[in-house]
Amino acid sequence: MKKNLVALLAVVVLLITKSFSQTMDTTVVDYSNPKTYEIGGIEITGTQYLDKGILTTISGLSVGQSIEIPGTDLGDAIQKLWKQKLFADVSIYVQKVVGSTVFLEIRCVEKPRLSAYTFRGIKKGEQDDLREKLKLIKNMVLTDNVKMNVENITKDYFLDKGFNNTKVTVVEKNDSSVQNGNLMYIYVDKGKRLKIDQINFTGNNSFKEGRLQMLMKKTKENNWFSIFNTSKFNKDDLQTDLSKINDFYNTKGYRDATTHLDTITKDEKGNYVLNLKVNEGNKYYFRNITWSGNTKYRSSLLDTILKIHKGDVYNEEFLNKRLQADPNQNDISSLYMDDGYLFFQITPVELQVVNDSIDLEIRLYEGPQAIINKIIISGNTKTHEKVLRRAIRTVPGEKFSRSDVIRSQREIATLGFFDPEKIGITPVPHPENGTVDIEYSVQEKPSDQIELSAGFGGYGVVGSLGVSLNNFSTSSVFKKGGWNPIPVGDGQRLSVRMQSNGKYYQSYNLSFTEPWLGGKKPNSLSIGVYRSNVTNALGKDNASYYQFLTNGGSIGLGKQLKWPDDFFTFIGSIDFQNYNLTNYPSFIISNGTANNLSLKLNIARNSLSDFTFPRSGSNISFTAQFTPPYSLFNNKDYSTLSSSEKFRWVEYHKYRFNAEWYTPLFGKFV
Repeated sequence: MKKNLVALLAVVVLLITKSFSQTMDTTVVDYSNPKTYEIGGIEITGTQYLDKGILTTISGLSVGQSIEIPGTDLGDAIQKLWKQKLFADVSIYVQKVVGSTVFLEIRCVEKPRLSAYTFRGIKKGEQDDLREKLKLIKNMVLTDNVKMNVENITKDYFLDKGFNNTKVTVVEKNDSSVQNGNLMYIYVDKGKRLKIDQINFTGNNSFKEGRLQMLMKKTKENNWFSIFNTSKFNKDDLQTDLSKINDFYNTKGYRDATTHLDTITKDEKGNYVLNLKVNEGNKYYFRNITWSGNTKYRSSLLDTILKIHKGDVYNEEFLNKRLQADPNQNDISSLYMDDGYLFFQITPVELQVVNDSIDLEIRLYEGPQAIINKIIISGNTKTHEKVLRRAIRTVPGEKFSRSDVIRSQREIATLGFFDPEKIGITPVPHPENGTVDIEYSVQEKPSDQIELSAGFGGYGVVGSLGVSLNNFSTSSVFKKGGWNPIPVGDGQRLSVRMQSNGKYYQSYNLSFTEPWLGGKKPNSLSIGVYRSNVTNALGKDNASYYQFLTNGGSIGLGKQLKWPDDFFTFIGSIDFQNYNLTNYPSFIISNGTANNLSLKLNIARNSLSDFTFPRSGSNISFTAQFTPPYSLFNNKDYSTLSSSEKFRWVEYHKYRFNAEWYTPLFGKFV
């Protein structure tokens, strides 16, 4: 009887268990009678890498929360965890029930993690490019999204190279050396690169097909002479090129012109044939142009700057350039903004279109003249702020001027201490009081140089050691904390250089330049001394001993001129060399001394846009160097003098003229 009772109870328990959800511990919960429980504890099991506290928060369950079992609370918690796409399985079990308190276990099976990945079917260079684009990280969860991204990014990479039918297969294999780790194999079949054998145009009545094809920079025909351009079909590149054709038509008066891909077919080689259709529309002309809102300048002056006359072909690009986008600042906007009108606005409005002619009204809002309030400088970690401020042409209290802002950017770049591509200028206007703050942001770049070299010359191996400090600071030499590791920040230049190969040859050079003597004006001071000694390394008492000893120095003063404009500089220097020779062969004199005292004058104008890669501007200089005219005063007959007497004081005059102009031709060609 007792055995039968035990068996009966076992059957009942089994039946109850099978009737409960697969995710619930049913030995203590009656699913036929829903009941409210208070959560007494939550345990996360089965995770290896994920934070259990965060997972509990994501589930939406918390200790002390009231839930109904059976009910929707546990199902919602499972759904929230599933949405993270981190798990292969999620289930919730009841560990135990104490009265009306339930203790839950959330069992999670994490998805595999990436232990390593490799490519199959492509070259190493292509693999390296894809690794940078995919950004796969070891131990990242291998979700479906990860694998889909791998496929899409790989396909897009080869699509950009003209492989339109690339196939990508991602295969995972268990990595037995890593717990829950998988290896990823990325199989790539690029297929055949489909080229463009032919591009045909229809509807282009005003311009020849070849002229339009030249405008297409990325979509090219597959010609035998196409060395620098790869023929490939890319929809995005094609749309860009079609926009260029439309822009070209707009500059020729066809402002309604559109170009689109009509059909695309394949030839017998399987390559593309593109058929493009052009709708040119009518050609338009400027007719009447009127001005409104201009009180500062007369309409006749604005007409002169605009350079558009009645009957000219309608060209919106040229119109915008003359209004506010001329790179040389010869536009209407620059005229106003160089005179302080920071809040100036200009808007061209089409009044009417009559047949093929367009009437324009150009509306101006001049606004008040803005006064510069503050100059803010940021990013200079080594260079002292005074070096930047003295280069900047915008000064607090003066009227805002866009040309001064542009010139300031150039002057900062020419200092050589900052990255010219990362000089930022941000005007912060204050319309409420008619002022503007201007912030200049810079990024320091290395400007000092250290030379350590060896070379072979007439005297054997010659070693060189040189240090050029291009942002030196004499004011920090004796200042506490000024050496870090050397004094820098004042924009001064200090150069020390030595060359030697032992007793045969030695050379020493020392130079210093202060670009702002006195600190108030751009007047420069340059000082240099040098010494060189050439011998045959024999003792001075040896009859074959020879020596060529040179000592010299120079001092120069420079000044930035204001006339004809402030691109001009003038530098004057006095140079002196003393040559001392003993038994030296192959020179004008063998024994004795010669002296060279000269005055050098240089006037130059440098308006280059950028010293690293100038795209516009000029660099012109004229130098005259001469010695005192000794022969006019000493009454000596030089034809009868010995060489040592004739060249005791060297006499000459010489002149040098240099001129460079830089003009952009097309693209980046200058």
